[in-house]
Amino acid sequence: MPNALFYLMPQASSAATNVAKAEQESVYLFACRLAEQAYRGQQLVYIHCNDQQQAYEVDEILWQFEPSAFVPHNLKGEGPTGGAPVEIGFDKLGPNKNRHLLINLADQAPQFAVNFGQIIDFVANDAAMKATARDRYRQYRELGIPLTTQQPN
Repeated sequence: MPNALFYLMPQASSAATNVAKAEQESVYLFACRLAEQAYRGQQLVYIHCNDQQQAYEVDEILWQFEPSAFVPHNLKGEGPTGGAPVEIGFDKLGPNKNRHLLINLADQAPQFAVNFGQIIDFVANDAAMKATARDRYRQYRELGIPLTTQQPN
């Protein structure tokens, strides 16, 4: 049975006029850093997104990491057979093979979440995003997944 950890994100430090976008970018960057840590710990990671556009945004963030922090990754269906250590997808089927860690960036808790040992999700510091995160929290609970919360380190 998986465990789900919700990170309670601090307010994004940005002078951006679009606060929601700044909060979203903060979550994406933190999610990519968590994927990097998991990869370094030899875990296979699946980053679940809402749609192709979001998947491309996450993919681009991972490509912008310094060479010393490179994370082998691919969009689902691309790259080597069986995928790279970090796979990014957005369909309802989930990853092509078993993976240790699900990082959920989608608005809904995916039904395939029960197939993972660990799930990471996020509560962004934005009212609308918090409401969506509360819905996901309830969805995980309905799937019987134990939940905890934590502040990012």
